[in-house]
Amino acid sequence: MHTPAIKLRDAPPRAVWALEQAGAHPLLARLFAGRGVRAPDELDDGLARLLPPADLLGARAAARLLAEVIARQQRVCVVADYDCDGATACAVAIRGLRLLGAEPDSVHYVVPDRAVHGYGLTPAIVDLALLRRPDVLLTVDNGIASIDGVAHARAQGLSVVVTDHHLPALVGDKIVLPDANVIVNPNQPGCGFASKSLAGVGVMFYVLLALRSELRERGVFTPATQPRLDALLDLVALGTVADVVKLDANNRRLVAQGLKRIRVGQVHAGVAALFSAAGRNAQRASAFDFGFALGPRINAAGRLSDMTLGIECLLTDDPGRAADLAKQLDAINRERREVESGMREQAEAWLERLMAQQADTTPAALAIFDAGFHEGVVGIVASRLKDRVHRPTFVFARGQDGLLKGSGRSIPGFHLRDALDLLAKRHPKVLKRFGGHAMAAGCTLDEQHFATFDAAFQQVAAEWLDAVTLSRTLLSDGPLGVENFNAQTVHVLDAQVWGQAFEPPVFVDEVEVISQRLVGEKHLKLAVRFGGAVRDAIWFGHSEPVASRVRLAYRLSIDEYNGRERVQMVVEAAG
Repeated sequence: MHTPAIKLRDAPPRAVWALEQAGAHPLLARLFAGRGVRAPDELDDGLARLLPPADLLGARAAARLLAEVIARQQRVCVVADYDCDGATACAVAIRGLRLLGAEPDSVHYVVPDRAVHGYGLTPAIVDLALLRRPDVLLTVDNGIASIDGVAHARAQGLSVVVTDHHLPALVGDKIVLPDANVIVNPNQPGCGFASKSLAGVGVMFYVLLALRSELRERGVFTPATQPRLDALLDLVALGTVADVVKLDANNRRLVAQGLKRIRVGQVHAGVAALFSAAGRNAQRASAFDFGFALGPRINAAGRLSDMTLGIECLLTDDPGRAADLAKQLDAINRERREVESGMREQAEAWLERLMAQQADTTPAALAIFDAGFHEGVVGIVASRLKDRVHRPTFVFARGQDGLLKGSGRSIPGFHLRDALDLLAKRHPKVLKRFGGHAMAAGCTLDEQHFATFDAAFQQVAAEWLDAVTLSRTLLSDGPLGVENFNAQTVHVLDAQVWGQAFEPPVFVDEVEVISQRLVGEKHLKLAVRFGGAVRDAIWFGHSEPVASRVRLAYRLSIDEYNGRERVQMVVEAAG
């Protein structure tokens, strides 16, 4: 494991004071200030504080087109994606259109099979959608780079509305957009929407807000009779956190509102069933639940089975059917964990051999392929390896078409999609397709080109990364303070919205180690003296003993056993 340097977050005293004066808990004031919050109004998570839909380029035009579709009772086919963001966006689109007046049997969906169709609105997916006899294709969480698919749909006489949040395609240095009737994407050229970090489900929710406004202007609804779209926010929150997009102020509001609804029981049957299947308490719902319990169960369907299962779970209003689907998703997720575990062991063995050959010097980037890898799990394995060695990492598997399908994860300071773009320019014949974000991307190539990709990827990384970027840093919030080491503090912290770019608190304190032992063969269980009392601590995935006096970087959590709550330190690093 790459040992991180522990660095203290900067929490400006003036900002801390202002937040405390506005009523924030003193500890939370320090934590928020350390994450860039400077004014109390940034903590207002009310719906009225959401950025206005009018600022989102294309939302008004999409609303006008969809209003006409509803008025004429035309048929819509939603083209979804096979991850949790795509599944929740699909459910939000279908539920939202029906809420706003579309006939239930006029709104359908298709979702690609990862292994058969690949990603996005391909011509093959258009042909599949045509079986639904639609007048309009509405993409969610995909489509911005689907030049051929959109052209094929338009040639068949269909209208196409693209809602997406990914980066557009590049041809050379030129951005190329599909010839859709309307594109709604905060990351398209000319869009002034202040939050570029909306997830696909967030973009679709904004289109529905614009559509409701359009229908009000047309006299279909009044403010008193219009449907409550906030009923969809549990789905919006789930997809937003599961897609690991940056939790800026606008996204935090969407997530906070969804969590509030779930905690008071205002939740869709499928989401409630997923909480039960995961053994999580919906009354204490947290962003952690979305990212590590519900999201993976929905994602597992797209990785190993058929995302239709995940979408149907989110669409049904029958608690019994929702429970059955959630159990199926839970079983698929267990299978996914087994597949991932085997792949990760192979990848780590490969890594150990590489380190031995290179005298423990890790290359600037990693690219791994094994004929036995499953393409549905390569992204998770890439993420695990990236975390272990703090290097941009691509993991490849052979797809059903014989091509290598790679999924990459990156580290701060290395824009993965831009790296692929440079690689494609230098080696025009290597990449058949690529796309993604700064921190996650995918690509497809012929097996014969893997060695060229590996060398070229390492070359770009060696040019772009320096010793500082290659050194992992763990940002901490400093000492906790003994008065806050209690279950009440944990509950206060768990009630907040933490996630990507607004990370959960990590505290640092020096402790005396009373005892330490291995549990489950790979986790270090500790008893430490801190603040005059003996505390429990655990370091997951770490088996090496620590010194008798050590500075621990840790998160606070509650370990519930036989109805009793014990506060424990979950160790992130020692230094």
